[in-house]
Amino acid sequence: MYKRIMVALDGSKSSAHVLEQAVKMAGLTQGTVHAVYVVDKTPLFSYAGYYDPIALVDALRRDGREALQNAEAACKAAGVGCEAELIETERLSEDVAETLRHYAARTGVDLAVLGTHGRRGVRRVVLGSVAERFVRFAECPVLLVRGAEPEHESGTDA
Repeated sequence: MYKRIMVALDGSKSSAHVLEQAVKMAGLTQGTVHAVYVVDKTPLFSYAGYYDPIALVDALRRDGREALQNAEAACKAAGVGCEAELIETERLSEDVAETLRHYAARTGVDLAVLGTHGRRGVRRVVLGSVAERFVRFAECPVLLVRGAEPEHESGTDA
């Protein structure tokens, strides 16, 4: 039975739908939602632009805290236990999927719930998919939830 349910949040509209599914699952199993938001600092390690990288990381952290507060409120409203954690990538070689896998292993989750944004064609190839990379090496069952509003682009679907 899935008692420790990790839900990966990214602050998007699709993320709210993913959280809803994780809360439903936790309600069915009397489980606890482990809401996690990953601050991806890896692009900033090689960033040489015009913006202050510290200010960018601070903005990402604020977005993460807001997403986690929303998760805690949703769980409370549903009568479901919630543990929320903001985590960060630490090395240039570490991506969001790997950071989530480390979190899942460290906390011993029984189920991971991740969203897919529905990207297709060139955007999917270029941007990749955190969910796809997570699934490839996950050591626990994974529930993928299609985003409520898939991102489509004209002329590039494969």
